[in-house]
Amino acid sequence: MSSKKRMAAVAVTIAALSLGSIGIASAHDKGAVKTTVLTELVKAGTITQAQADAISKKFDEAKAAMDAKRAAGKGEKDANRAAFEALVSTTIGVDAATIKTRLAAGESLGAIAGAKKDALIAALVAFETKEIDARVTAGTMTAAQATAKKANLTAHVTEHVNAVGGKGFGPKGPKGGKGHGPRH
Repeated sequence: MSSKKRMAAVAVTIAALSLGSIGIASAHDKGAVKTTVLTELVKAGTITQAQADAISKKFDEAKAAMDAKRAAGKGEKDANRAAFEALVSTTIGVDAATIKTRLAAGESLGAIAGAKKDALIAALVAFETKEIDARVTAGTMTAAQATAKKANLTAHVTEHVNAVGGKGFGPKGPKGGKGHGPRH
């Protein structure tokens, strides 16, 4: 490798590491830091403007891809949450707003479901089983992991249906910020 190519490779590596280590800066500052670092490298003759532009473009593309993935994940999570809430509401015959209010007041889903508690548990186990199977199909979970998760599913769902202290269906429930909703 020529000396100039080696220097360019070192400069690109330093730029990438510099940009990565500035993760605590705000999103606005990151773009300014990237531009500053690349401009300094061009001025020093370490890389060409074309190389700086290519590096900047790659960072922008990577950020756009991460933003799109994050948005898709949020949309999927929101849709899953809505499906969960609709399933609970339909199964026990109580509207979601009332369920949220009663959960916030200290009741468990099991207490709200009353005589329909077993039906709720069965519906939630089926819901979670479908989610697990979808993850296996998508390749984000192995068949062995799915089998292990399904083995304890009824007990896990029953525990959460009986749990008291959540703040509704939302993300501030009794265990680690997960609420009474599906676990993924």
